[in-house]
Amino acid sequence: MNKIFLGLVLLGVPLSVIGSLLHWPSVIMFIVYCLTIVALAGFMGRATESLAIVMGPRIGGLLNATFGNAVELIISIFSLKAGLVGVVLASLTGSVLGNLLLVAGLSFFVGGTKYKRQKFNVFDARHNAGLLIFAVIVAFVIPEIFTQNMGESSTMSLSVGISIILILLYLAALFFKLVTHRGVYQHTEKLEEHEEEVPEWSRKKAIIILAAATLAVAYVSEKLVHTFSEVGEAFGWSELFIGVIIVAIVGNAAEHASAVIMAYKNKMDVAVEIAVGSTLQVAMFVAPVLVLISLMYPTSMPLVFTMPELISMVSAVFLVIMISNDGETNWFEGLTLLAAYFIMGIGFYLL
Repeated sequence: MNKIFLGLVLLGVPLSVIGSLLHWPSVIMFIVYCLTIVALAGFMGRATESLAIVMGPRIGGLLNATFGNAVELIISIFSLKAGLVGVVLASLTGSVLGNLLLVAGLSFFVGGTKYKRQKFNVFDARHNAGLLIFAVIVAFVIPEIFTQNMGESSTMSLSVGISIILILLYLAALFFKLVTHRGVYQHTEKLEEHEEEVPEWSRKKAIIILAAATLAVAYVSEKLVHTFSEVGEAFGWSELFIGVIIVAIVGNAAEHASAVIMAYKNKMDVAVEIAVGSTLQVAMFVAPVLVLISLMYPTSMPLVFTMPELISMVSAVFLVIMISNDGETNWFEGLTLLAAYFIMGIGFYLL
């Protein structure tokens, strides 16, 4: 797999540059850009995994989620610049659904095929459950209700206010988990101290690869955004489907792969931290940051989603909470999450 990713990067990056300069067909370039981003995300995942071994699963999971979401953040910024607000909102929905249902589902299923029962930190699960309910239901659903009787200016003002509150609460949540209540959330880590691993790359090499891959992703992402309209027409994909499914999967490829690998190694604390932690980061940090960034462009982005997006996100949150609240998983629970994801995917495709 590593050789495949290396080959895709060595071919994909030059082809991305050459194809862009020679104006190759958009459909061909869309495929090249997507494969290149996925391969680069793979290197980002390996780099963060090496850093995770050095820094511990809690910090490692946070790093993985952060740099995994960096790909989507970059794609979304260029989409905002191009005025594709609908694609950005849809990709945020896709990230929430992808992380909670696809990533967690694959992790639980793959890990469950090797281990009959896998355990993770139940305190983390309950702490994250409250944040998920707040981020999706309070911060996303309630604004939709209020904006029914608001003008465009008031809607944007409400979105900016909510965004600032979300960012501050997310930073407070990190401080709570990593500083003031660090001991409470580390009790399961101590049980695994005997399973010492040697990182694939040194800290310096991992940071250099992480930085280089992020820069390459930024370049390719800018080119990818300009292919959306023509690709949508060619395949009959709506803007909503491109955002919810395509952009979300490509943008979150790093944590998709890393979470599944961690689950297969029975490191469920890291796998769950990647899947759920990434969702919280998207809802409480990436989304509000994009709202604030959009103020710099002609078309600003309010934090208002469509009804299918909201219902899907709320359903995903409650399903994950019900499954993970006991701190244990198995392959059937993973299959249930995957089934929910594919049902929603079919719905968004047909919209």
